[in-house]
Amino acid sequence: MIHDLVFARYKAEYKIEVRFDDGKGGIVDFSSYLEKGGVFDRFKDITFFKNFKINEELGVITWQDEIDIAPETLYSEATGAALPSWMEKQRKPSANKSIQRTA
Repeated sequence: MIHDLVFARYKAEYKIEVRFDDGKGGIVDFSSYLEKGGVFDRFKDITFFKNFKINEELGVITWQDEIDIAPETLYSEATGAALPSWMEKQRKPSANKSIQRTA
C-alpha cells in the first residue's frame, strides 16, 4: 500500500521529519542524494533544499515542482519498512559460462 505524505518539516543539515497518512513517520536524511548527481545536484544549495513543499495531490515532497521523491522510498527510509517488492532492484543475470568442448 502506498501512503501519502501529509507532513514535512526541515530539521537540520539534509534531514527532514516526515509523517504519512497512517500516522507513521520519522526523519529522512537526504545527504546521500548529494552523491546521485543529475537533478539532485541542486540539493547542494542548502537554501534550495530547505525550500520544499508537499504536493497534496500526489502525496509527495517536492522541490519547485521539479524534483520529488517517491512516497514508497520516503516511507521506507522514515519508518524502516521494506520497499515494495516491485521496487526492489532486480539482480543482474549471471554471466554465461563458456563451455569447453573437447574434440
